[in-house]
Amino acid sequence: MLATKTILGAGWTVSARLSGRAIDIVTMLVLARALTPADFGLTALAGTLVLILDAVLEIPLILVLTSLKTVTRSHLDTAFTLGFLRGASLTAILLVASWPFALSYGDNRLPALIAAMALGPVARSLYSPGMVQHVREISFRQSFTAELVGRVIASALAILTVYLGGGYWGIVVNNACSSIATTVISYILAPYRPRFSLARFSDLSSFLGWFSTAQIFKAISWQFDRVLLGYYITKSDLGQYTTASDLAIFPMQSLIGPAMQPLMAAFSRIKEDRERLCSAYLNASRLTMMMAAPTCIGISLTSDLVVDVLLGGKWTETGVYLQWLSAALLLNAFYQPMHSLALATRRTDLVFRLSVAEACSRIVLVLAGLQFFDVIGVIASRGAMSLVMFVLSMFSARYMIGATLLSQLKNLWRVAAASVAMAAIVLMVRHELRGRELGDLTQLALIAALGAAVYAATLSALGVRIRHYLSGLGASR
Repeated sequence: MLATKTILGAGWTVSARLSGRAIDIVTMLVLARALTPADFGLTALAGTLVLILDAVLEIPLILVLTSLKTVTRSHLDTAFTLGFLRGASLTAILLVASWPFALSYGDNRLPALIAAMALGPVARSLYSPGMVQHVREISFRQSFTAELVGRVIASALAILTVYLGGGYWGIVVNNACSSIATTVISYILAPYRPRFSLARFSDLSSFLGWFSTAQIFKAISWQFDRVLLGYYITKSDLGQYTTASDLAIFPMQSLIGPAMQPLMAAFSRIKEDRERLCSAYLNASRLTMMMAAPTCIGISLTSDLVVDVLLGGKWTETGVYLQWLSAALLLNAFYQPMHSLALATRRTDLVFRLSVAEACSRIVLVLAGLQFFDVIGVIASRGAMSLVMFVLSMFSARYMIGATLLSQLKNLWRVAAASVAMAAIVLMVRHELRGRELGDLTQLALIAALGAAVYAATLSALGVRIRHYLSGLGASR
């Protein structure tokens, strides 16, 4: 049954990402206590250039292969060749761009950091295209294994690097080695003998054209705030901001993002049935917000405790940024199912238009926010962008599958009500615990447990049955 496969597939990918993020958090905890915010700011600056070019040159080969009706050996060879060319191009561009980039920021440590960080995206470019067979069958156990083992290896090497006196190089090792190890493992789990060929390029090019162009605007939008702040604030403050940002997007990276690949595969199978596709999309968007809302709100309302428990006292400013970033990014999650829907139906032109709108709006809003309200203004601009993309996603769904704006809003009212109830109990408990001699970890655990219980109870009282909505993602009529 398609619904069951989709749920199991999402379970594997979410489990993989949650496990990976748990390992990342442990690694961050160790590194944050051994290093300084300035170390994180320096590597974040180097990573900005790598991330921008990585996103600009991104070729989602597994997604492209998933969208095809049939996949042959020739398709796999073409995908591998494109990945290889992409990795080679990325390496060359980064090596050339690293020196002027370093000069513009006045730090001669950046070229070496950029060169080392480039190993990560280059390795991802060579990921075994044979893994698509598992994806098409909505089987993600193999991806789970590859990602989890890769994270464990990278984390161990990063901590060892810091222990041996490598300083901020531990952060670089963690980022690069995770991708390298995952790619190596992918060839063990999905054996494929590389062969160069572009024989099936025409089958892939129609998908890649709009998507690749959209990535240019998405990359600019995604990293613009970090590039701009790098010129105006210290590396220590930049490290505080980027660390808060990484923690704030935890829900989408760990819960929402991983579920989108099996969701896209499910959408691809039912894309010819418009009514069924509309129902599945509404269920997916509701479930997405059902996961994102309590997490974002919970992190926002307990940001000081989260930072104290995970990072320690020298990261106090991170708590302030995290409080507002978590709230600002809440609505970002709503765009994820729309993105999967557009890819599944091969409407990459729509992805392009949304990316252009997002990039242009973000540049204007971030510049205005920084000009008038400094870093907090930049955070506010990200909140405004979340709202913009929320509205554009609703209009896009109406255009693509006929989901009315009213039906989409009604689809979310129970999630909103449960979130309000959860926020109220969290604020009440925090007030009652103020001044009491309880450790930060104990307080955080107690608040999280009560908040989750109230959220789940409210949803249940309002008639929400998770199993019913899950089955709606792919169940046949």
